[in-house]
Formats: sequence, structure tokens, C-alpha cells
Amino acid sequence: MGFDTRIGTRGARQPKGRLMRWMNRVMASRIRRKGGNAMGMNVLVLVTLGRKSGVERETPVGWFPGPDDSWVIVASAAGAAGNPAWYYNLAAHPGRVRVEMGGRSTAVTAEQLAGAERAEAWRQINGVAPRFAEYQTKTDRELPIIRLTPRSSRHSADQIIPRQ
Repeated sequence: MGFDTRIGTRGARQPKGRLMRWMNRVMASRIRRKGGNAMGMNVLVLVTLGRKSGVERETPVGWFPGPDDSWVIVASAAGAAGNPAWYYNLAAHPGRVRVEMGGRSTAVTAEQLAGAERAEAWRQINGVAPRFAEYQTKTDRELPIIRLTPRSSRHSADQIIPRQ
């Protein structure tokens, strides 16, 4: 399935602004050095390319273990009516994504889950982080669930160059 989740007609206020950007930078730096755990969940730094600018964008996001050493993330935006900006960046460049944490950088491919795969992932996510069910009640859009799968070295031409 493609990245095609539409915005909702209702939802919580989406976090943004200078304070949020500053907090994201501080958290991203910490996650890169030590790995991450925030608000009771595992956190990684998602590095995407801006869909319009082509500039790297870094966003700390909560993650859940997926099959075959993949990571599963939810584009919840805390239950906002709109999808987070990083969702649209993934949609534009699903093969130009990187995950960073604990001193490691891994090139990944992003895929939005649908059908039975999404339902199973949603069940598992809500089993360990019920706050996502609360986010879902705040909006009428279906919260997208994305699987990030490590890319093999044969796809290295599509990878974002790791930060030095």
C-alpha cells in the first residue's frame, strides 16, 4: 500500500513551534549518543528528505519492534487531524530514509502497513503503548503505521549519506 492516508476533519492540536523544534534537536542528540527511551517508550531519530526542499529532516519518533529486525512507527501527531510532516517526506522518498540511535545509522525503506498486517501491528502497539488508542479517539483519520526495514548494501546508491 502507498502512503495515502488523508487528513481528518477533527483532531488534537499538532505540536509545533520553536520550543518543539528545540526539544526535538536536544532529544535527537541524546538518542544518537545513547539510544533512546522517552515517556516510557523506545525512541529513534528518523532522518528523511524534505518532500519539497530535499533537505534532511530529523525527527525523534517512538518505535516498536517489527519482524526481521525492522522498526514500526506510528504517524500519530498526538491525534491531530493532519499527518505529521515526516509522513509526507516518507511518502515522497520511501527509499531515502535513515534511522539513527545509539551511535548507529541504518539506511531503511519505509512501507505503510495495510489490512491484516496493519491490524496485527496496531494490536501489538496498543498492548504496550495504550496512548496510541487515545490518540486515535481524538481524530477521525486512521493513524498510519509504517514499517522501516533495513536496506541491504546492494541498495546503497539510494541511501542517504550518513552524517560525519
